[in-house]
Amino acid sequence: MNFPPGFLEQLTGTAGFSKDAFAAAHTSGLSVTSVRLNPLKPLPVFPPSSLKISGGILSDLTISPIPWCDTGYYLSERPSFTFDPLFHAGTYYVQEASSMFLEQAMKQSVDISAPLKVLDLCAAPGGKSTHLQSLISKESVLVSNEVIRARSFILRDNIIKWGGDNVVVTNNDPKDFARLEHYFDVVVADAPCSGSGLFRKEPEAMEEWSENNVQLCSQRQQRILADVLPALKNGGILIYSTCSYSKEEDEEICHWLSAEHGMQPVQLSVPTEWGIIESGDGYRFWPDRVKGEGFFLACFQKTVGQEKYHGKTAKQLSHAGQQIRAAVKPWIATEGKQLLLHESTVYAWPEKWVEDFHLFLDKLRVVYSGVRVGELIREKLIPDHALAMSTCMANDVLSSALQLDQAIAYLQKKEFSLETGQKGWQLAVYDQLPLGWINVLPNRFNNYYPKELRILKEK
Repeated sequence: MNFPPGFLEQLTGTAGFSKDAFAAAHTSGLSVTSVRLNPLKPLPVFPPSSLKISGGILSDLTISPIPWCDTGYYLSERPSFTFDPLFHAGTYYVQEASSMFLEQAMKQSVDISAPLKVLDLCAAPGGKSTHLQSLISKESVLVSNEVIRARSFILRDNIIKWGGDNVVVTNNDPKDFARLEHYFDVVVADAPCSGSGLFRKEPEAMEEWSENNVQLCSQRQQRILADVLPALKNGGILIYSTCSYSKEEDEEICHWLSAEHGMQPVQLSVPTEWGIIESGDGYRFWPDRVKGEGFFLACFQKTVGQEKYHGKTAKQLSHAGQQIRAAVKPWIATEGKQLLLHESTVYAWPEKWVEDFHLFLDKLRVVYSGVRVGELIREKLIPDHALAMSTCMANDVLSSALQLDQAIAYLQKKEFSLETGQKGWQLAVYDQLPLGWINVLPNRFNNYYPKELRILKEK
């Protein structure tokens, strides 16, 4: 493998770096595949048979645990996730193993059982946000932000698929969060970087790497962090990470946070056998030492500023009246939920965070929040796909069980036969997990799986 000029030289002297071992890891041909399970949608067996089928034949796919993530697993080979209905049901997320170390930073720096206000600043496509949502309590709230508008919709779709109701997806520049001064207990900043940690996985990224780009990324990272720090309350936790090996984007950023902003490093307990290298105030992942790609993470506590947010906001959405609640009641378990109305669309939001929801609407560009229940048309609810994906569904909603070939056809929005004696709106279910909605009519049924999410590939 031909690394970019000056790249290996730049890494010389970095904690844990061995030139020969590093180069060997990149030429080994090893491909690491890992997933993280969704505790909101537990599977009786993993991997399921639907994931193990390759070319019509059941493969010998096996798993092994990722030591720093309780719900993370390595797969012995990379299967076809596209044609596993349970992937589309949101039962697991395909994620690089090293980045799951976020779990240790959260568990060791904050009380995750307490009600927390968490910001994932650079969140798309949603790996760390879905992980955070799984870690925090039901009494917590997560703001999942993406600055690029198109990517914020991808983030939204993955958040919806994961199924939680305590997440707000926003599309804001980091400086916008200064409007929420001293609001968040935790800020996670997985900053845009030069991407050298993914060279093994994405060799084409080497063409874009340069020392000048590293410097530009370092400057951008400083701007991002300086802009968002006012939103972190006194005593709050900042978790900073990159997928870069460059010291300018890692250790030197840590030094800058301490020297210029008074941030106090938080030391994490990391077993030696994990192969993770402590470097300065952070932790490095080298592909010759861990089963994963290049990654860097550091954890800090803010020691200056107010303890909490003191701003005010005006209510922007109306609470659903008795008539609307009656129309929605057959569809959703409303305990602990507040129903809010935007024009004809009904949203469900945890009652505890309704005031904060209005705060986000007032201060940020909100792309999605809570659970979009559906649209009211002539006092009847047209259920939304987000409701099907959520864990807020009423227990007695009608459903139709699909076989594997039917489920794939449904996800492709192709025609298929379905025997059902019941008419009306129903969940299309595979292996007892919802995929979306169908509306069964006297002589046919309509497939309401979102067009933009359909499988475009052919088996």
